[in-house]
Amino acid sequence: MPEAPDFSFFAARRRLLIATAGAALLQGCGDPQRATATATPGAPRLRLIGEATLPHRMTFKGTTVGGLSGLDYDPAQDLWVALSDDRSELQPARFYTLRLGITAQGLATPVLLDTVPLRQPDGASFPSRRQDAQAEVPDPEAIRWRPQTHTLLWTSEGDIRHGGDPAFFEMASDGRQLRRFVLPAYFKADTSGGSGPRDNLTFEGLTLTPDGASAWVAMENALVQDGPVPSVAVPGGPCRITRFDLATGQATAQRAYVPDAIPQAPLPSIAYADNGISEILALDAQRLLVLERAYMMGVGNSLRLYLVDTRDGSDTLAEARLQPAPSANWSPMRKTLIADFSSFVGPQPGGRPGLARLDNTEGMAWGPRLPGPNGQPGPRTLVFVSDDNFNPRQTTQLIAFEFLENRP
Repeated sequence: MPEAPDFSFFAARRRLLIATAGAALLQGCGDPQRATATATPGAPRLRLIGEATLPHRMTFKGTTVGGLSGLDYDPAQDLWVALSDDRSELQPARFYTLRLGITAQGLATPVLLDTVPLRQPDGASFPSRRQDAQAEVPDPEAIRWRPQTHTLLWTSEGDIRHGGDPAFFEMASDGRQLRRFVLPAYFKADTSGGSGPRDNLTFEGLTLTPDGASAWVAMENALVQDGPVPSVAVPGGPCRITRFDLATGQATAQRAYVPDAIPQAPLPSIAYADNGISEILALDAQRLLVLERAYMMGVGNSLRLYLVDTRDGSDTLAEARLQPAPSANWSPMRKTLIADFSSFVGPQPGGRPGLARLDNTEGMAWGPRLPGPNGQPGPRTLVFVSDDNFNPRQTTQLIAFEFLENRP
């Protein structure tokens, strides 16, 4: 075992399986341009602006930069926040603040400003599992800035194997924990594996509604009692996307989202592969963008961006189990494909450069608007960040797009 901890063991279930198997092929390798899906005609579309990367395991203020799983932007401060999913194995669980220059022509290299530890109710930072076998060890995954209160929301996937529940928190800008939201009982960890969330397949996505009154929290995959994880041939069981009222802290609604089948068989065919929700983002008061991220050993990553409407599908909040057909007690949100990111790899129309690769992208946020004609605000920018798992064969990649929505 290397002197430094194998962080991929802790970062997610897919990395655990890869590390345990001792496989030589890791995420981000292979040909990501296969199994391309065609965007839905008339749907919003993306124009690639550019990409930027950070050096592997760069150090900043005594921390190792990597594992960036959540991203958000505050236009009032022109300030970005990025959440690391280090489970306090390298340094205490933390987020970063940064500047990111975006124009219609390109994306500048991020400039880190500060790092802030996530704190427990007593003010202490979170320990690692090595340091305290009985303590709560978070798996930070998503982060959002609340402009009305100048606070931040963040999610943890928990530690299901050790009985640690997934969690949804609010914290001050200095990392102080302000509150922990009460979750429906079916999200509690069950170490027997008979029900509840699967290990490292829980609260992966988070977004605020535009009015700031509510937040939606998305599961990466289905609860055990709700259905299976995706396979190469079959879509996954329903992922629950839950709305919380931020004034009361209560869960008020829920929708079901069905992730795609794994886009392509891994190499060899018996090797590891997965697919699920890696982030969500509110487009307006009713519609959400949903990013599906797949990994196929020996092939690489697949990233697909979908659009859903929360007025569609049934409310599943009160259902302890989502039953399959023919006795189904739920209906999913329909989804519209906006982009398959494999189309952005390699040269683009007009000879513009494309992405060098696809990686383990987990963060998605609206950026500043581009300038429009006559000094008016132009299109929104949409920025993504990848979680490199602190793995030298992966990268911390930021990708910026112009978001173009068709208007009637």
